[in-house]
Amino acid sequence: MSLQERSAKALLHDPARPAIEYEGRWHDWGAVARTARALQAALSAGGVRDGAPIAFVPRNRPEALAALLGLVAQGRTIRMIYAFQAPVGIARNLAEREAAALVASAEDLAPEVLEAAAHREMAVVALDGMAVRLLQPAGAPGCKPGSTEPQIEILTSGTTGPPKSFALPYSLLETHFLGSPLTEREGEDARTAPPFLLYFPIGNISGLYSTLPMLIRGQRMVLLERFTLPAWRQYLNRYRPTHAGLPPSYIRAVLDAQVPVEELASLRTIGTGAAPLDSDVQQAFEARYAIPILLSYGATEFAGPVAMMTPALHAEWGERKRGTVGRAMPGAQLRIVDAESGSIMPFDSPGLLEVISPRIGPGWIRTSDVARIDKDGFLFLMGRADGAIMRGGFKLLPEAIERVLMQHPDIAEAAVTGIDDDRLGQVPAAAIRLAPGVSPPDLAMLEAHVRAHLLAPHVPAKWLFCEEFPRTPSLKTDRQALRRLFLEEVII
Repeated sequence: MSLQERSAKALLHDPARPAIEYEGRWHDWGAVARTARALQAALSAGGVRDGAPIAFVPRNRPEALAALLGLVAQGRTIRMIYAFQAPVGIARNLAEREAAALVASAEDLAPEVLEAAAHREMAVVALDGMAVRLLQPAGAPGCKPGSTEPQIEILTSGTTGPPKSFALPYSLLETHFLGSPLTEREGEDARTAPPFLLYFPIGNISGLYSTLPMLIRGQRMVLLERFTLPAWRQYLNRYRPTHAGLPPSYIRAVLDAQVPVEELASLRTIGTGAAPLDSDVQQAFEARYAIPILLSYGATEFAGPVAMMTPALHAEWGERKRGTVGRAMPGAQLRIVDAESGSIMPFDSPGLLEVISPRIGPGWIRTSDVARIDKDGFLFLMGRADGAIMRGGFKLLPEAIERVLMQHPDIAEAAVTGIDDDRLGQVPAAAIRLAPGVSPPDLAMLEAHVRAHLLAPHVPAKWLFCEEFPRTPSLKTDRQALRRLFLEEVII
C-alpha cells in the first residue's frame, strides 16, 4: 500500500487501544482518529481544495501527531514550519511558502502570524488540545493545488550548506521510511511491545523518521515536548525497553548524574547521532553501564542516515574504533576529497566528506563536514569546514547570528564563535562592540532580537562586550583568539 493508504488505514486502529502518552496521560487511537478527521473536515469547510499544500507548525504534542496522520491520509503536501521561534519568524516563513492553509497550535497563532496568513488568504486551523477549530476560511488565491506528487517539506540541518527547504516525496517515504527497521520490527507485536519514546521535533528529518513509522505501525508512543533526563529515566524505569535513543549531549549528563546502573539494566544498546560524541565520554559510559553506544550519521539532504554502527560491528570493532559513526549503510557510498582540488584522499587522511545516498540518487553530495575514513571503512567525523557551531543536533552558522546582531541599532560590530558545553557539545558565544556613546543593552532585549529573526537555538549562551576584537593579519576577526577571550574573561 502507498503511504497515503497506510496512513488512512492507521486511522482505523482499534479506537480503545492506547496510542500516545503525553505528560502522564494516555490518548487512545479513537482520540487520534477523531482529531485527524476533524482537521480534514475543517480544511474542507474552509474551502481548501484536495491536493492544496498546507503550512504546518507542529509542536511535539498528541494533536500534532494526529494532524500529521490526517494530512498524510488525505495526500496533502505538508510544508513544515518550526514552532520554536518568535511569532515574527513564523510569519516570515508563511510569507516565503505558498500554502492554502495554516495548521498550528492555538498558542502559536499570534497576531503577526494571523496577519501573515490573512495577507496570503490562507485558511487558518487551530489545534487546541485534541480539539480542532477553523478560525478563518481560505480566499480564492489560497486554493491553488500543490505539486503533482504530494511531499513533506522540511528544513535541512545545514550539512551541505545553509539550511533550506527540502522536499521528501511520498514515494521516497514509502520506499525508505516504511521499509525501515522502525516499521518492520520482526518478532514484535505492536500492541504489546514497549512504547517507543519520541522526542525529536516532528518537523525535522529525525522526527519524521521515528514518528511516521510508529503511527503507521500502530505502536504505543511516549511523546516528550522536549527531551529531559528525568523524563528519559522515568520512561526506562516504567517500560524497561531493550533499546533506547539518547542525544549525544546527554551521554555525559547520565554519567554526571550518576544514574544507577540498574536503571539502565534492560537496555542492550543505545543509539545516538545528530552531533559529535567525545570518545572518552563514550568509553566511560560503556565501561560503567556495559551498554554499547551505537553512533550514526545522516542528514536531511540524505533523507536519513547513511552510516551506522550496528551491534555486530560494535561487538567486533568497538574497542578499536571508539568514536566512529560506523560504516556506510547498504546502498550508501562515502568518500573523502580534498577541499580545493576535489581529488579523492587516501585512507585516514582528513578532507571533506562526500556521500551517495540511495534515497536521493546516484550523484555525490558534498558536505561541509571534515572527516576521515580508515582502511577498514569506518567513518570518523572531525569537525566543520564552514565553522558551524554544533549545538546539540543543530548546526548554526556564526555569520547568520552576526548578521542579525548587526541589525540592532546599538551594535557597531558583532562576532560569534562556538565554545564548548558539557551538555550540548557547543553553544554560540557573541562578542559585541557597541556604537559610540551607547551603554550595554539589556541582555534579554538582545536575546529577543535574535529570537525574532532566527530559531531559538541561535540565541547566544554567552555574551562579551569589547572595545576591540582580535584580528588576523588581513584584519578579519580572529575566531580562535576570540574563543580564547571567552575562556579567559568574566563572561556575562
